[in-house]
Amino acid sequence: MVTGGAQGIGAAIAERLAAEGATVAIGDLKQDQAAEVADRIGGSAGELDVTSVDSVSAFVAEHGPFEILVNNAGTDEFGFFTQTTPEQWERVMAVNLGGVFACTHAVLPAMQEAGYGRIVSIASEAGRVGSKGSAVYSAAKGAVIAFMKVIARENARYSITANSIAPGPIETPLLMQATEFGEMGKKLIQTMRDSTQMKRLGTPEEVAAATAFLASDDASFVTGETLGVSGGLGMI
Repeated sequence: MVTGGAQGIGAAIAERLAAEGATVAIGDLKQDQAAEVADRIGGSAGELDVTSVDSVSAFVAEHGPFEILVNNAGTDEFGFFTQTTPEQWERVMAVNLGGVFACTHAVLPAMQEAGYGRIVSIASEAGRVGSKGSAVYSAAKGAVIAFMKVIARENARYSITANSIAPGPIETPLLMQATEFGEMGKKLIQTMRDSTQMKRLGTPEEVAAATAFLASDDASFVTGETLGVSGGLGMI
C-alpha cells in the first residue's frame, strides 16, 4: 500500500516496489493519475483520503491485507509561521501526521496476525533540522519520526519493522510549488539546494531506492531508524 502514489516520490516508490516483485495498491485523491501509475506497473489504485478514517478503512478492506505500508502522502503550505493560520495548521497536520496514524492503525492488525510487516513512513529532514517557511510541516514530520520509533518498539515481537526516510530537497511537485510564492519560494528552494553537500536536488527515484531496501527482507534487522536521503543535509 502506497499512499499519495499518483505522482512524485509516491509514484517512483510504487514503480520501484513493483519492479522488485510487489503487487502495489496505490491510494490517492488524484484517481486518474493513480490509475495511470497502477496500469503501468500492473497494480491497483483507489480513492484514498488519508485524513478520513472511513476512507482509509474502506481502502484497506478493498485492497488489503498488506505486508508493506508506505506512508507517503504529504502536503505543505509554505509561509513564515506568523503568516499562517490555525486552519492551515490543521490541514498540514491532518495529512502529514494524522494520515500516518490512520493508515498505520488500519494495516497493523493483519500484519500482527500474519507475523510479518514492513512500515516505511516518508518523513523529511525538515523534521530533524527544521525548514524555514515550513514550521508546521517540520513539526509534523518530526512527530512521524518519533511515532515510527514507538511502532517499531511495540511491534518487533510480531516481526514487523517500522522505519522513516528523511528526504532532503527532492524535485517533486510539492517542493516546486514553493515557486508560486514568488521570490521567497525561489530563494527557499535555492537555499535548500545549497544546504546539501551535493549542491543539487534529489530525485524521487533515489528516495524510492531507499524505501525498497527498508521494505525488503534485507532490512529485517533494521527498525526504528531514520534514513536520510538528503545529499548530506542532515549530517550531524
